[in-house]
Amino acid sequence: MYPQVVPFNAHVALRLPSGATAIHDIKPNTTISIGKYGSFQTNFLIGRPYHYTYEILDEVDNATGSGLRIIPPSELYADIKDDESPTPAGLDEEKASSVKDGVQYEVVDQEGKVLVRTNRNIIDDARSQSMTMEEIELLKAEGKGSGRDLVAKILDSHSALDQKTAFGLAKYTLRKSKKYLRQFTVLPMDVPLLVNWMLNDRDATKIMEIREETLALVGSWSNVHFTPPTEGEENNEIDSFDHGRWIIVDETGGILVASAAEELGVLHTTSNSHKQQPTTQVEDQTELPDDNQPHPQHEGQQTQKPSSRRKFTPAQSNTITLIHANSQPNLSLLRYFNFDAANPAPPHPLSRHLRTVSWLQLLYPDEDNACTEPEIVSPEALQSWKSGKRGNYHRKRRRWERTTSVVSETRAGGFDGLIVASFMNATTILHHLVPLLRGAAQVVVYSPSVEPLVELADYYSTARRVAYLNDPPAPEMMPTEDFPVDPTLLLAPSVETVRCRPWQTLPGRTHPIMTGRGGAEGYVFHATRVLPAEGGVHARGVAKRRRTGAGDKGSEQKGSKPEEMMGAIDNVMQSEP
Repeated sequence: MYPQVVPFNAHVALRLPSGATAIHDIKPNTTISIGKYGSFQTNFLIGRPYHYTYEILDEVDNATGSGLRIIPPSELYADIKDDESPTPAGLDEEKASSVKDGVQYEVVDQEGKVLVRTNRNIIDDARSQSMTMEEIELLKAEGKGSGRDLVAKILDSHSALDQKTAFGLAKYTLRKSKKYLRQFTVLPMDVPLLVNWMLNDRDATKIMEIREETLALVGSWSNVHFTPPTEGEENNEIDSFDHGRWIIVDETGGILVASAAEELGVLHTTSNSHKQQPTTQVEDQTELPDDNQPHPQHEGQQTQKPSSRRKFTPAQSNTITLIHANSQPNLSLLRYFNFDAANPAPPHPLSRHLRTVSWLQLLYPDEDNACTEPEIVSPEALQSWKSGKRGNYHRKRRRWERTTSVVSETRAGGFDGLIVASFMNATTILHHLVPLLRGAAQVVVYSPSVEPLVELADYYSTARRVAYLNDPPAPEMMPTEDFPVDPTLLLAPSVETVRCRPWQTLPGRTHPIMTGRGGAEGYVFHATRVLPAEGGVHARGVAKRRRTGAGDKGSEQKGSKPEEMMGAIDNVMQSEP
């Protein structure tokens, strides 16, 4: 769970009056600029609560010592409360009924006073606004406050303001408020917010155009959840890798990993991180495994002072194993959650629960240099080396041990689920990764287009499974052209999609937002891992015996055909008096 107040050295989202979202890194003693809305010191925001709307002040308030002011809800929603006005007096039932279905007509009372206007006689004219842009910029430079005075002056200088309808006046006021109000809302960083920000404000292709609702469908089908540790595992008394393990192929920059980590509760740092001092953060980052410490095999030949840095112990449950194609995984979007994939720090909970394995290490570990054991040097030779060379040797030994341990654990299998979002051929991915899953594990594959998933569903269809069982190819011949995957390993494949479209819900004008974002629709393949039965399946039990006819009641036959059974019943009915 993310902290309840804004910490330092963390990313937060600022929702601007225009509806846009800006993400900033809150570092102490720095200034954040949000364009035309102004700028403020980050120290004014550190320790303040989330989900509040703040107003940027031109001068620091002496009472609070801050350049930001929390706008109370009574002030923030004052215009909504003012709109709740009763029906004008003097409007009878018949004339009031003429204003319905969202269509406004010109209605007058008995004295001829206009009660409801229409925009029929309004002519758009730039001369209606007497205030020029130079005067507005001058007021912005000289004005003090959040911009409400500027919006009020712009409304007062409009000569045709009294001719606008209620809807037109509210629309005009909202447009000016979005443009000139100097306020923002602070939101914590989470996965849905990051996905929407990447889709609307950044390059959507970097996350394969996956939307928030599609990502929720992937998380629901994959059944990613927190698994409590077993007895004795909390104290590291047992070595168990039997629960809470998921394998992910992520080419969305880390969106799938972040979503799974959020479900496991290991994405966000502790809630009391804002109470720490900046120096504490530096000390925690330096408490990494010391690469200059000698290998445990050569503890007797230790010539340096023991380091006070704590030992890094990986988690044994609720882990995420990431399979990537390059030498380093692409987890660039995890930096918005204060996680550096190139240098994971132990204070972040994800550093203990994330494992990375390349395809080369998974399929051909002997050909990878990281899985090649370094040369073992005798203790006498180690003592003759300099400290820098000796540290490099111990560092290589520890890196090799960590890599071989993760690769061996991954190749052993037993994972609880598989999530794939990759530009690679999903058939080849499932051919290698599905056998690593345990029974009843969930397999979920995301693709921007439906064609690859339809082809994948056909490979695991019932017809192909029956053909595979009737004439199974030799194991050394797999994969073949007809059977690129083993169709007996997955059950009930299905392809789904989901789309939440925003709608305009005005009376008489309800329709989908026509300016909504297009792009890829996004589809999800889902199936369940099953364990094929070994050997033949034999039916057991006592077979029911049926009579073959009325003339031969003593004779019985096992497994009669339906036609013979009907004939026997007719004979019995005819023989009865």
